Amino acid sequence: MSDKLKSFKDFIFEEDGMGTVEVILIIVVLIGLVIIFKKQLQTLVTKAFKKITEDSNTVMS
Repeated sequence: MSDKLKSFKDFIFEEDGMGTVEVILIIVVLIGLVIIFKKQLQTLVTKAFKKITEDSNTVMS
């Protein structure tokens, strides 16, 4: 019985899965930030690609 109890105790205090939980929480926070700032990010990306396109047209000419 004590071996089973020791195994259960070891399982409870095992920290190998903590990295996975932390990564999932970080991903959730990042997705939340993207949703909150979606309009601003779209505007920023649109301006950046517009500028890249304009500059690439001047280089190609």
